[in-house]
Amino acid sequence: MKKLSKTFVWILMGLLFVGLAGFGAINVSGTTRTLATVGDATVSVDDYARALQQEQRAIQAQSGQSIPLSQLIAMGVDRGVLSGLVATAALDNELTEIGLSVGDEVLLEEITRISAFQGSDGSFSRDNYRFALDNAGLSEAEFEADMRSETARTLLQGAITGGTRMPAVLGETLTNYIGARRSFSYVRLAEANVPLTAIAPTEDALKAYYETHIEDFTLPETKVITYVALRPDALVDEVEVDETALRGLYEERDAEFNVPERRLVEQLVFPDEDAAQTAKAQLDVGGTTFETLVADRELSLSDIDMGDVAIGDLGAAGEAIFAADVGAVVGPLPSDFGPALYRVNGVLEANFTSFEEALPVLREELALDRARRLIESRAEGLDDALAGGATLEDLAEEENSVVLGQLDWTANTTDDIAAYDTFRNAAEAVTTEDFPEVGYLEDGSLFALRLDEVLPPRAEPFEDARTAVSEAYEGDRIAKALAAQAEQIKTAIEGNNGQFPEGREVIEQTGLTRTAYLDQTPVDLLNQVFEMEVGEVRVVSDAEGTVVVRLDEILPPDDGNDMQFLSQALGDQLNQSLSNEIFQIYLQSVQTRARPQVNQQAVNAVHANFQ
Repeated sequence: MKKLSKTFVWILMGLLFVGLAGFGAINVSGTTRTLATVGDATVSVDDYARALQQEQRAIQAQSGQSIPLSQLIAMGVDRGVLSGLVATAALDNELTEIGLSVGDEVLLEEITRISAFQGSDGSFSRDNYRFALDNAGLSEAEFEADMRSETARTLLQGAITGGTRMPAVLGETLTNYIGARRSFSYVRLAEANVPLTAIAPTEDALKAYYETHIEDFTLPETKVITYVALRPDALVDEVEVDETALRGLYEERDAEFNVPERRLVEQLVFPDEDAAQTAKAQLDVGGTTFETLVADRELSLSDIDMGDVAIGDLGAAGEAIFAADVGAVVGPLPSDFGPALYRVNGVLEANFTSFEEALPVLREELALDRARRLIESRAEGLDDALAGGATLEDLAEEENSVVLGQLDWTANTTDDIAAYDTFRNAAEAVTTEDFPEVGYLEDGSLFALRLDEVLPPRAEPFEDARTAVSEAYEGDRIAKALAAQAEQIKTAIEGNNGQFPEGREVIEQTGLTRTAYLDQTPVDLLNQVFEMEVGEVRVVSDAEGTVVVRLDEILPPDDGNDMQFLSQALGDQLNQSLSNEIFQIYLQSVQTRARPQVNQQAVNAVHANFQ
């Protein structure tokens, strides 16, 4: 610092002051509420925070793990959330410019359709409406404004993409390609069919094979990487887990550890008690079946299936249903929708796990979760140490829990830490000029890596590759013998009016499509069959086997229901793809004209306050 001029020092201090002042002026609880402007529309700080939190919860529910913000950012979730909000705001701006909106009647109809706002009778419930919005942290005005905008956006999208159709010839061409069929016959040759002398290859023969097939024994470009890792299980012993927290977790997961006795039940509801009594009487005298009663109501068994239910889920009907035998139909009994008949299809026994029995699982889960938080708290210190000039070796020496390792990494390396996508992406991107930085693995572990050197593609030394060379040499001998025998069979077929030689097992296949699977045959067999002319004979060979195949017949697609369904599904998919592409082009144009401006300081403030 003595070598710096006082003027330069004051400039640095001034810049630091301005930066800190700016950062403090924009936070989630401050006065700045706009995170992005998109034309005349805006994205608020609350919108971004709420959307980011929803995405975090969705990922955590899917993975079953706690996902910190740092991992969300590493996965690009923050950018995806912001991009989606900006796109929505661009559409809102477009709606304002063209003057498109929806009236109160349309809005009311859309809201009353939402099942979460409906009561037990299926009609709109004002109490359920308020309760659902309170749970979501939204006011009625906010929600209705969002619904109005969403409905208008849907109308706009329909106007842009409505009526888009791919040319019918494209769907027909794809259907004909997928549904085309071939009938063919073939002889499969195996290693057992080839008489070879069991002669061990000489050293010279192996070396000659090695040299002529050197590309098969060439190692790919390899990165020599040194890394450190701090895993949650390494910190478990440092974490204290008290009994209160364990019991709290046990109670939180009570539904998992204590599952009551359940029944697999079907529920057939009738409009009134007389109709239900009549149906039950018919069943009792054998005049009808339960399946027939369901079909008479124009329902399927899947429509009336309640799944597995506990006695408390069935209300007043519970005791009678749980007293019935499997296969019995009981009722009429009350239900939320009227008198019903119930069929019991199975019994699921109760499963109770005591706190003491669940303790090992609870302790490990809670300890690992707290260990991950401990890792997060140490991450900044380790990152600062690296930025201050500490090496990976220094970190491992100073922190007993930090593991130091080295690996020769290629695109095919998937062992241990290289099994994690985050590590693999970092290993692929790292260069010798990069300084180690702290990152997170998918399981919450912390890591940092350094590229020591890059080894170019090079031949594996003969001694190291000896086993692989021997196996490849023997495989080559067998392949050549099979190919020679296959060519003999092919020549015999062609010289005998397309007839296979006697003594060979001929396998016939009729009307197969391109997607058919044939065991113990070359992967490319069907592709080649569909290139052949009727009567043509070919030898097809790969690591899976060798066959001599003759094409017998070319057939058009089957005209059954399956192909008609496939044709319809392909047409719908093509039309949907075209609609999506058209709307994406329109959306890009809308965003370009709206000139989005993102306040990065507001984004940083949300991240700083994110829970």
